[in-house]
Amino acid sequence: MVKILVVSHTYIVKLNCTKLRLLANLAPEHQVTVIVPKFWRPGGIQSQRIISTPWLDGNFRLIPVHNWSENNQGLLTFYPAIINLLKEFRPDIIQVELGVKSLAYAQLITLNQLLNLRAKNVFFTWWNLPYQTKFPLTTLFNYNLRHTDGLLAGNQDAADILQTEGYTNSLAIIPQLGVDEQLFQPQPQPTLATSLGIQTEDFVIGFVGRFVQEKGILTLLEAVNLLESKHWKLLLLGRGSLEAEIKQQVQELGIAEKVIIMPSVPHEQVPNYLNLLNVLVLPSQTDYNFKTLTAVGWKEQFGHVLIEAMACQIPVIGSDSGEIPKVIGDSGLIFPEGNPKALASCLQRLLTEPDLVKTLATKGYQRVMTKYTNLALAKQQLDFYLNLLRQGLNH
Repeated sequence: MVKILVVSHTYIVKLNCTKLRLLANLAPEHQVTVIVPKFWRPGGIQSQRIISTPWLDGNFRLIPVHNWSENNQGLLTFYPAIINLLKEFRPDIIQVELGVKSLAYAQLITLNQLLNLRAKNVFFTWWNLPYQTKFPLTTLFNYNLRHTDGLLAGNQDAADILQTEGYTNSLAIIPQLGVDEQLFQPQPQPTLATSLGIQTEDFVIGFVGRFVQEKGILTLLEAVNLLESKHWKLLLLGRGSLEAEIKQQVQELGIAEKVIIMPSVPHEQVPNYLNLLNVLVLPSQTDYNFKTLTAVGWKEQFGHVLIEAMACQIPVIGSDSGEIPKVIGDSGLIFPEGNPKALASCLQRLLTEPDLVKTLATKGYQRVMTKYTNLALAKQQLDFYLNLLRQGLNH
């Protein structure tokens, strides 16, 4: 029997629990308990307060615990009620998904010791930009890292950074959330296409995500304007602070009649729009000062929409920002971030090489089914836990 305790605000959203629910059901003896904060404000202190409710599904259960700090994952900690829960469950694995500098991780490490649970301490992180840590965070960081048995990194950069910081124990690169292949699958959308003015002969280029500078949408607009073929349309699905500038650039480039801008839709409707596309583009651009190790910055951590499109058998093009090339592998095209000419060249290839479109669609689908479904990730994560337990090392 493997008893796994996972702590994170991420799992307040039931859809995000799919991987862990599948992990719990991989064998009848496995048990997964997820602790989430009882109260959480995902949009900041002024946002609406979410009140979590308990949930039981076979060997999987979700338990809300009263908490301090409702909007900062680094400061999040739990009321003493968590002690009785730990005593009752006695986990083999304690995994905290709030980063290595979180107070909650230190809290669970300390309780693991005081209650003599002898569980393996594991944390998950997306941290993919190095920056200088100052006191008192250095003390917290060193304490947490020193007591870590296993690291789950969402991307290669996170693994590299923690190893540079001195981490030498077990690690695996496994993203936090997989793709639901039952929701994201090929499914023609003729009615939706007609409603948006998309014709059969149109080559539809798409972007799905936040309308912000770092997502590279302005580079995408420049790129489509360079295309030799005129039989294309661009579908932008999302919202964000860059929307007004996007609309202005569309007008200045004279491509307004070829660009469709749609507001964000619920996640379960996203597959409908992905299935309108001939190619999805994720043109992310890194924003970070590597010379000064500025703490405020951004680099693509994963690019979840890539695996959603690939599951729908839609070819993908991505920039070389962050984890994007590793997610795509040889199943799509990569261009240097911020380079509209290079992106236009990739798009032109797909416009003129239908066999390449089919090849990439097939390879992308196979890659996702092998590596990135929730079930595939659950199996990888369970293997990581079992290997960690076999090592017999306890702090």
